Amino acid sequence: MNTFSHVPPGFRFHPTDEELVDYYLRKKVASRRIDLDVIKEVDLYKIEPWDLQELCKIGTEEQSDWYFFSHKDKKYPTGTRTNRATKAGFWKATGRDKAIYAKHSLVGMRKTLVFYKGRAPNGQKSDWIMHEYRLETNEIGTSQASTNYVYFA
Repeated sequence: MNTFSHVPPGFRFHPTDEELVDYYLRKKVASRRIDLDVIKEVDLYKIEPWDLQELCKIGTEEQSDWYFFSHKDKKYPTGTRTNRATKAGFWKATGRDKAIYAKHSLVGMRKTLVFYKGRAPNGQKSDWIMHEYRLETNEIGTSQASTNYVYFA
């Protein structure tokens, strides 16, 4: 269980893209223990971005970044398209995916998404931005786990 309010005073959690993918996400997908359990698991599609702040808070200090694990939700049971809708809106991918390297090897990809209030195609763009990480190589099978990194812009 996560104990976010019990981190030591002055604790800062600011991992790099490489650390998020090659350490945290790789261990999560492999169901291995993470040394300091500070990343909460949430159902991203049942939570609005403005509710993530309280759910994923680490310690008592103000934060502008929130980290969490969330399983990808498929739009259709037999399809490959991802459902990124919530009750109030949807997350829309923007730009190209960024490659993440560890020791000159490709370990993952980062997708940037923006939250739109309402329904496509008439949604209203918000200031909420999320980075969705995925492993590029998966030595344990075809898991759909991903870690998402959210910050307010």
